[in-house]
Amino acid sequence: MFDCPICGEPLTWEARICRCARGHTYDRASQGYVNLLRPNRQGSRDPGDNREMVHGRTQFLDSGSYQPLSDALNRTVLMQTAGSARPRVLDLGCGEGYYAARLAQAFCREGRELDLGGVDLSKAAVRHAAGRCKSGRFAVASLFALPVGDGGVDLCYNVFSPLAPQEFARILSPQGRFVAAYPAARHLFGLKQVLYDAPYENPEKTFVLPGFAIRSRERLTFPLALEGQPLIHSLFLMTPYYYRTPAEGARRLEALDRLETEADFWLVTYEKEGPA
Repeated sequence: MFDCPICGEPLTWEARICRCARGHTYDRASQGYVNLLRPNRQGSRDPGDNREMVHGRTQFLDSGSYQPLSDALNRTVLMQTAGSARPRVLDLGCGEGYYAARLAQAFCREGRELDLGGVDLSKAAVRHAAGRCKSGRFAVASLFALPVGDGGVDLCYNVFSPLAPQEFARILSPQGRFVAAYPAARHLFGLKQVLYDAPYENPEKTFVLPGFAIRSRERLTFPLALEGQPLIHSLFLMTPYYYRTPAEGARRLEALDRLETEADFWLVTYEKEGPA
């Protein structure tokens, strides 16, 4: 699935390295992942989520709080790849690997094979993903310069990660599908009521992406009741509010032992548009 970021030749995965036909090699870490991020794409010395954020995301997601979203994603991917014996699926912004690991399990329960990959800018996140999803192949890479050849995957999906529609369309096969999860209007509104004096709903999106046509949309809304400050804080770490919350709002959240809020998502399936 992955290509050499220098020359674009396909990479062969060996026990300790990845190698292309032109002799470029990349070490595989002990956890199994490979770093394919070019230096000019890093942006900082240690880009992406740090270890604390990865730990927080892992703690929250492993609590099962977002399992309905994961289940819906699994159903969608299984349905959209029903005609393929071994679909090539790429997790765009795989994070700590929660969604990829559960997708691999869903395919296994159905008795279906899956060629699964994941990329993320964070080395700490990819390390964790490779450790928890042994059947997948994971790489540190930028979503805006994916080390994947043209038409190299059958379906890719993105859960709250940055969007690079032109790049996503490039890597998809002619009949490829793209699945994206977006926060809907009421997502985490209860959390926002604690953090801000005048919270407002998320603006609704058109979901329009260049190079894609919308195939289907599904809205998922369910309550969340988080018990204990560690779980509440782990959710806070996952959100953009962590970086832009007033000190008083953060203190109010720290004082809580129970948080009632709601999850509100859109799951949108796109098909790749052909040339005009």
